[in-house]
Amino acid sequence: MTFASDNWAGAAPEILEAIARANDGAAPGYGGDELTKKVEARFCDIFEKDCRVFFVATGGAANGLALSVLSPPYGMILAHEQSHVQMDECAGPEFFTGGAKILPVAGFGGKLTPDAVSKALAGFPERPPHGAPASCLSLTQGTECGTVYSASELTALCATAHDAGLSVHLDGARFANAVAAIGAAPADLSWRAGIDVLCFGGTKNGCIAAEAVVFFDPAKAADFDFRRKRAGHLWSKMRFIAAQFDGYFENGLWLDLAAHANAMAKKLSAGLAAINGVKVSYPTEINEVFAVFPAGVAERLRDQGHIFYPWITPGDPAGGKMQRLICSFRTTDEDVASFVDLVKRG
Repeated sequence: MTFASDNWAGAAPEILEAIARANDGAAPGYGGDELTKKVEARFCDIFEKDCRVFFVATGGAANGLALSVLSPPYGMILAHEQSHVQMDECAGPEFFTGGAKILPVAGFGGKLTPDAVSKALAGFPERPPHGAPASCLSLTQGTECGTVYSASELTALCATAHDAGLSVHLDGARFANAVAAIGAAPADLSWRAGIDVLCFGGTKNGCIAAEAVVFFDPAKAADFDFRRKRAGHLWSKMRFIAAQFDGYFENGLWLDLAAHANAMAKKLSAGLAAINGVKVSYPTEINEVFAVFPAGVAERLRDQGHIFYPWITPGDPAGGKMQRLICSFRTTDEDVASFVDLVKRG
């Protein structure tokens, strides 16, 4: 069984069908086609706001390019110490921003608090030109630890950031999972809470390569066309990214896929937590489960061919013993039940 990553799950059949439909005939390149325009307008409908939407192929490019707008090269970006922009993008944000400093901030379960942000900012008083000025707060929804921010939590964090003169970026690689988990409107978990730029991911939830940078203040996107082109993410056949989002949004597919993945993770989490000697480390609120197994169990399961990975970060409370298991739209009840049974047997 594979609980390695939702990136391993492949594409949902509906997404493949949408790509096939878009392949019929010729269409203008570089986003000049009607399907791209249609899907850009669909984002505005979903978020209940006129916004600027830019498609790119990867979440790393989306985050780096978005942060390049929000921070100058000499700026400082606050982010959770376990966040993707801090741990997993090979200094991509630093590259795209031209050298901005990322300041890691601790917080339980992948989440930041207004108090933690305020304390971090207080440790860097204004000392021009010696100190890097804080420019941006980067949040992740759902988080790297499988938790979610409520709308009120996001609102409080955004208010703290804006009061300090910072913009707010949201890494939404698993935004669909968060929306499905909370049941709130996408607008309530983004611009209404104070988010300035959202990186909206589809790749982890049934798409092939579909990410969107969504600017809720169009003025902030004034030169983004040039930034995207310079970064090599202006697809000549943009209709095939648009097609994925077209299929993704049709009949609420994006939320159905995410809700299924979340439900499987909750069953997995509950099953593991009921086993003597297993500790679930964080609340399971989206499709990620973090657990510590009895000595030797994880190694034996891997030797049997089951795939999942250890989770080791600067904020690791388990000293390198924690395991991360991720469910997807393809995870089944049988997968979960069989894996839990294997863990029970030790």
